[in-house]
Amino acid sequence: MIGGWLAARDNREQVIIATKVGGLESRPGLSAENADAALDESLQRLQTEYVDIYYAHYDDESMSIEDQVRTAHELVQSGRVRHIGLSNYTPERMREWFEVASREGLTLPVAIQPQYNLVNRKDYEQGYAPIAREYEVAVFPYFALASGFLTGKYRKAEDLKGQTREDFASGFATDEGFAVVDALVEVAEARSVEPASVALAWLLAKGVTAPIASARTPEQLPALLAATGITLSADDLEKLDAASLPFA
Repeated sequence: MIGGWLAARDNREQVIIATKVGGLESRPGLSAENADAALDESLQRLQTEYVDIYYAHYDDESMSIEDQVRTAHELVQSGRVRHIGLSNYTPERMREWFEVASREGLTLPVAIQPQYNLVNRKDYEQGYAPIAREYEVAVFPYFALASGFLTGKYRKAEDLKGQTREDFASGFATDEGFAVVDALVEVAEARSVEPASVALAWLLAKGVTAPIASARTPEQLPALLAATGITLSADDLEKLDAASLPFA
């Protein structure tokens, strides 16, 4: 779909495309052969000669970090990949990736994709944020709205019954989780905006490059896009930080 859209508009140079390797059932793992073949297949589908960011979707613990770094470097050297990104590595393995690449003078990742939101703070703030700061990489957190839990439409556990993402969001349906939603709604109502917008604005205030949030319908897009126009006050941030402290 994206390849056809790009071809019809002839606008490849105006678009940044990221894709991943390692999670497809038919192309598991990060071996040099698999990463190379998966890239070629992606380029064919996208109808382009290169991707801007090629993410390792998951760490392949059967491979040493040294081998992963060399594989990524060779893909960049081939001209088919502009930059490398990392997702779903432990902080320890991710840090090793950066250390090896720095020591060997090989390609450093420019982006990481951790999970980070108001009800999932600890792993990022304690593990990944120090790496992002030290190596000055872009941060694109996924599950930015905690599978819809932070949209404000779930105010009690019963509200999740039968919902599309019940299995994902139900893990946050605790007293502490709903306290975060209450604080979100309070801040949003005071600003006449949607809670989802505030949840994403909080992430932007924490210094992430851009949160990843999914829209199931076109009607959900305005609330997501509005986040970039919101500057939360110190009081807003203090309220949200305090409510989400159990998750930090």
